[in-house]
Amino acid sequence: MKSADQLFRPVKFAQLPSAVKEFLESAEADGAPGPAAVPVPVEGRDDLAQSIELAARLYTALDRPRPLDHGVLLGAERLPDGVADLARPLAREWLTEEQLADAPAFLRDHHGTLLLVGCYDRLTLDPVRSLLLATYRSRTHALTLLSGRDAASLAWSVAKQYVRPDAGVDGVGLFTDTDRPPHLPGIQVFDDRDFERVDIQSAILAGRWRKVAFQGHGKDDSVNLGEFTICGLNPAAPARPGLLGPRCAYGLPCYKPEDKLVPLHRVPAVEVVLSACNSGPLADLALYDPKYQLLLNALDGPARTVVAAVSVHDSDRPENVAWMRSALAGGDTVDTLNASLAGSHPYPAFLRFGLPDSTPTAQPVFADHRPAPLLLTVGRRLTALLGSELLPHNHALRPRLTKLARKVDLWVARPTHLADQSADEVRASLTADLQSLDHVIAGQVAANPEDELMNYPAHFGDRSSLDPEVREVTCHCGRPAQEFTRRGLLPNVLDTVCAVCMRCGDVTFRLPEAPALLAYSADEVRQGGVLEVRASLSPARSGPVRLGLFVPGYLREDATVEPESAKVRAVAGQPQDVRFRVRFDPATAPQAYYFTVFAVQDLAVSTARRHFGVLPG
Repeated sequence: MKSADQLFRPVKFAQLPSAVKEFLESAEADGAPGPAAVPVPVEGRDDLAQSIELAARLYTALDRPRPLDHGVLLGAERLPDGVADLARPLAREWLTEEQLADAPAFLRDHHGTLLLVGCYDRLTLDPVRSLLLATYRSRTHALTLLSGRDAASLAWSVAKQYVRPDAGVDGVGLFTDTDRPPHLPGIQVFDDRDFERVDIQSAILAGRWRKVAFQGHGKDDSVNLGEFTICGLNPAAPARPGLLGPRCAYGLPCYKPEDKLVPLHRVPAVEVVLSACNSGPLADLALYDPKYQLLLNALDGPARTVVAAVSVHDSDRPENVAWMRSALAGGDTVDTLNASLAGSHPYPAFLRFGLPDSTPTAQPVFADHRPAPLLLTVGRRLTALLGSELLPHNHALRPRLTKLARKVDLWVARPTHLADQSADEVRASLTADLQSLDHVIAGQVAANPEDELMNYPAHFGDRSSLDPEVREVTCHCGRPAQEFTRRGLLPNVLDTVCAVCMRCGDVTFRLPEAPALLAYSADEVRQGGVLEVRASLSPARSGPVRLGLFVPGYLREDATVEPESAKVRAVAGQPQDVRFRVRFDPATAPQAYYFTVFAVQDLAVSTARRHFGVLPG
């Protein structure tokens, strides 16, 4: 490993132009950086000199950075000689600041990655916001920034792009005060439980981190980790009169224990991730004097890359898990976090300061955080079954329905959805619960067709309004029928679909996205005979469906149903026939009767009623 003076050469601003020229010429002559170290102006900046020494713990050699396609230097006229020259090799083509005035036209005419280089006071809403929004979902226009609180800090940020991390710097750490994420192999995770028993300050400052993320509540000057605090104050930076500062700017004690502050510019990390709202605001959005800015404090430190949030965001479990997996796989932090948050808000939350480690090879998968449709359907049905007065408080199904409702709520909630469990794991667990409950429901309906659950068409229908759309269908008796929908008026009232025949009455009932049924049989059967029944099932989705048949209570002593129940593996879009037989006692009274076929899938019971008559034997 090279020493600090072999990697970086502290110089005064007056020496910078010649030192940069010497460095670039040595790099060009050898085809790679030669013996000349990267010059860094540290005049009046003891903090940068200390960061150079700290960088020797992290970086092993000089390296030629992979240039981005286009670069724009902001405020070039105000930069000391040498700073712009040091940045030139970081982009293949340099464009003027004036060309950024029309961001859509600029990006239309200049395809490829874009680098903005400039002191912090030039990183303002205009032009950065329009570029950031325009490049958000585009890998061909990935945006990267290099900045610092002043020219010296900017030069230091540029200089760090010319060094390569030591292979032994492989620590990956997540420090979070808002989550208790899973501990993935290869990741050091510290959450609120650790803050009570671990010296977090020492754990952070004594490490050698390839990537370290700090997640918690705070402002643009701090991130809270229990009683420990990631602090943005850089004592070497001058305050600017008239700008707002935190408590310490006015001689007041810190709002957190001062012996537990972690100075961000002393964190030994190649990449620092500040996963807190407003941790990297643009210059005209910041609340506090730059002296106290988290972002600027991190840029003054040894980190070659700093990832910070330009505004508010909803980072939680999904982003923590996504970041950990990405860190282990060598992925890009900004792409990973912004893609994971894409389902929560329509803007990019994070900015990258520092060249990307590698050229992007694939478009990131932007999350939408919408659970599977089945999960939402089941959630609505559970809300109605438990939140309406359909089922009495002591109904046998309530305990199991309540348990499943809690699980569905966790699966739908964004902090755990697709983070603690994969989509396949959620689907497998849900379908297992549904199959078990459907089996119980089918058994209860067969044993007691008057169960309160079977009153759902009337209960929900009384709390609904008629949808004006009416569909012409054919009844199982062969006559025309009308199918219509009643729309629930309250969140805990489900829509219901009914078909009515002028001869047979209300023939079928079902919920939307539930199986549709029709029942076919002869119109008449003799005493002691057998009625052959064909139930035609049209499933809403593929999967197991349980079916059964029952007759009215006054006929049960004279009729036997075979089989008592049936289970089929349905395929969406493919109607399927299921056969039943009803055997009648020779003493069955001749008259008109009816039977009802029912199907259960995903907590929904669909029914089809068919009239028939028993004739004297």
